[in-house]
Amino acid sequence: MQNKNMDPKKQEKQLEEQVVEIKAVTKVTTGGRQRRFSATVVVGDRHGQVGLGIGKAAEVPDAIKKAIQAANKNLVKIPLVEDRTIAHEVIGVSGAAKVMLKPAHAGTGVIAGGAVRAILELAGVRDILSKSLGSRTKLNMAMATVNALKSTKTVDEVAKLRGKTKEEILG
Repeated sequence: MQNKNMDPKKQEKQLEEQVVEIKAVTKVTTGGRQRRFSATVVVGDRHGQVGLGIGKAAEVPDAIKKAIQAANKNLVKIPLVEDRTIAHEVIGVSGAAKVMLKPAHAGTGVIAGGAVRAILELAGVRDILSKSLGSRTKLNMAMATVNALKSTKTVDEVAKLRGKTKEEILG
């Protein structure tokens, strides 16, 4: 029983975190403006696990802590091909933001910018091409990237869905 309680702590320590965006947000009330801070954070283990979190608080450090907690709760496992790229081209959408991700040959590197790059690097993707379409807000770009990574499928998963063998899919 005690080992099960220790595993999440070890998992959290292995995860790296990166702050993507910190912005001041205000709520206008009858008493005036209430100012708070919103933080967007990405966590990942660089081996196919990544999470995105958002936190709001009156102080920046508190907002970052909340965002890290939210990101740890929203971890996603991504199937990596040869531990370096994704299996196929995919498009992720969030709001008006679209992100297109394409697998790349070994040695290409991460061709992406901003929030997309942070997520891909912490997910452990080393060779990939990306294109940002539509809105370029950091939060929506990050969410679109996570949505795209969630929708990737391995050859085994595709074969199972079609009721075929792996060899028939690959040709």
